Amino acid sequence: MKLCPHVSCSYSQNPAKAQVCLKCGEQLSLNHRYHLLRRIGQGGFGITFLAVDEQLPSQPRCVIKQFHFPAQYDRNCHQAVKLFRQEAVRLDELKHPQIPKLLGYFEQGNQLYLVEEWIPGMTLQEELQQNGVFNEQQIQQLLKDLLPVLQFIHDQQIIHRDIKPANIIRSSTTGDLVLIDFGVAKHITATALLKTGTTIGSPEYMPPEQTRGKALPASDLYSLGVTCIHLLTDISPFDLFDVSCDRWVWRDYLLSGNTISKQLGEVIDQLLQNALSQRYKSAAEVLQALNSCSRTVKQQPVTTLNSAVGVDYHKLRDLLAINQWQLADQETWVVMCQALSKPIGSYFFMSDIAKLPCEDLQIIDQLWLKYSQGRFGFSVQKQIYESVDCDYVRFCATVGWHLYNSNSPPSWQFPFYQSFPEGNFPSRAWAGGTQWWRHIDAVAARLGSCERKEAQR
Repeated sequence: MKLCPHVSCSYSQNPAKAQVCLKCGEQLSLNHRYHLLRRIGQGGFGITFLAVDEQLPSQPRCVIKQFHFPAQYDRNCHQAVKLFRQEAVRLDELKHPQIPKLLGYFEQGNQLYLVEEWIPGMTLQEELQQNGVFNEQQIQQLLKDLLPVLQFIHDQQIIHRDIKPANIIRSSTTGDLVLIDFGVAKHITATALLKTGTTIGSPEYMPPEQTRGKALPASDLYSLGVTCIHLLTDISPFDLFDVSCDRWVWRDYLLSGNTISKQLGEVIDQLLQNALSQRYKSAAEVLQALNSCSRTVKQQPVTTLNSAVGVDYHKLRDLLAINQWQLADQETWVVMCQALSKPIGSYFFMSDIAKLPCEDLQIIDQLWLKYSQGRFGFSVQKQIYESVDCDYVRFCATVGWHLYNSNSPPSWQFPFYQSFPEGNFPSRAWAGGTQWWRHIDAVAARLGSCERKEAQR
């Protein structure tokens, strides 16, 4: 069935082969190529539709946004069109895998339209309604997934200005979080920073400066913080702020058992600061704080040694408990061989690491983290690797490894475990193949995959 594109009609029962609306007689095709299936959103700036591109052989689905400009632009249609075209150009510059692609824009019947890539999946608002409140691990993953996207758009001099659960989709194709609805994004200019403009966004998630018409990169970070506490509580952000005390009271609404660590709580609190001087200034700054927080949060007691494939981890635990790092490193190689059903002493390729059961990888990682007090472990290495922009030379220098593949330095060089550089263990003695230096990519990828699976449970 086809939906009539004319707002005054919106008849939805037109047959698939119809060319004009059975109710109002108007053309059903937009720009001679798109027909609408259904309305999927509406806001102060227009209506969003799910549509089909009839011009392409596969007739793919897409998203079409029909724009309505604020009242101050009604007197000057030319100015509205000019702003619309500028916005389209800016959106076309945002080429990022976690931002929908701009497919085109056009004007028809005194209306302005944007055509964007359709992202199949559920919004985080829909996930909240279907699965209930988010836990700490899910919130940490949300921040890790979205903060690089925000850093990207801010580097492009764009402010989103409407970060909220309904504008974040988890792609059913890739599992990635995708930031949608840049229709209200505003280009950062000196004028925008110094002069009050139009107030745009969702009041529940809006920082104080944005309610006054001034938006900064830190404004998006505030809205992201509000998004987090809404997902943690399923309570309206309006009700999570105590106006009598002038403070957020989101912790009071956490469900029993859904505890948030002090470290992550402090990150969220700083995102939510009303004063810009006390809030994070950039997404990169939040990521840095979050990485430190994650390292501390992951130092949790290992409550089970239950392997997915029957590996016995008691010997590894006992060696780590008495700080026998080199022997524990050798035992780590042994248990990894067992988890992969390979002969003891076998070398691993990147494809092997991708097959390592998540339960076993996490047990090994947690044991190293616990008994080294957060200094050693695969997740520590992953964080260090990412902190040096995945530069293997810098990574090796940071963790104290030679560039060529070799075992860890002998114990006499480092008489106390505190002397080993952070991230030095487990070693890469098991890394094989002609591209053995890429093992850290494989480990980081597998850890990330396991974290996403855990977060979705």
